[in-house]
Amino acid sequence: MTAATRHSYGELFDRMRQTSPLVQCITNYVAMNFAANVLLAAGASPAMVHAPEEAGEFAKIAGALTINIGTLSPYWLDGMRKAANAANESGKPWVLDPVAHFATSFRRETTEELLTLRPTVIRGNASEIMALVGAASAGRGVDSSDTVESAEASAAMLAGRTGAVVAVTGAADFVTDGQRAARIEGGSELMPKITAMGCALTCLVGAVTAVAPEDPLTATVSALAAFAVAGTQAAQHAEGPGSFAWRFIDALAALNGTMLRAQAKVAFV
Repeated sequence: MTAATRHSYGELFDRMRQTSPLVQCITNYVAMNFAANVLLAAGASPAMVHAPEEAGEFAKIAGALTINIGTLSPYWLDGMRKAANAANESGKPWVLDPVAHFATSFRRETTEELLTLRPTVIRGNASEIMALVGAASAGRGVDSSDTVESAEASAAMLAGRTGAVVAVTGAADFVTDGQRAARIEGGSELMPKITAMGCALTCLVGAVTAVAPEDPLTATVSALAAFAVAGTQAAQHAEGPGSFAWRFIDALAALNGTMLRAQAKVAFV
């Protein structure tokens, strides 16, 4: 990794804090509270706006949009369509989190439709990313049974097919735009035991991408590195998942670009 690259993802995190971008989060019922607290701790401004009567209008004033299909319904899907179209029309980045898209035909068809609306970033676990390109995966429900390493080729293929940055998150994360790639290590084994941790990460990817829409790969690396560093710090004194959750929020709130540059384990490959 070059010094310039290390400098840039730390700078983007500071820029996000300084500008506090408004992020429209169409996420699931389970994730709303935790995701909003994560964005507030990181310095962004969350807005959980999903109703089709206002989702498109709101996307035009937000800095970025994130869409998570965790608790999908036809009503919410209508809001997702309008928000994604409005984000594209106004040049705003948007992030797709295809939660368990392989589980039902409704989810598969929804995800196929949303992919045609050109997400800027796609973030998912290994099983979700592999299934998006038709690769055999062992995913079950929202859980991944595949390793991040086994999904790297699928991620590159998906990036080439869609033009999006693709982030595969797990024990060690992998991010690619089809040309460049990075691996991010860190975090804690307690993170999968906190509900909505991945959903909140999708929202943070949106927050950093909002301040660097011209470089979504570095913005995604910045968000994932921030999660990994905060997770590592929180685990040092956590007694279990409960204390880890609030310690993670505190660690994220204390994080800045200088700390990120010093502590993040990022390798561009």
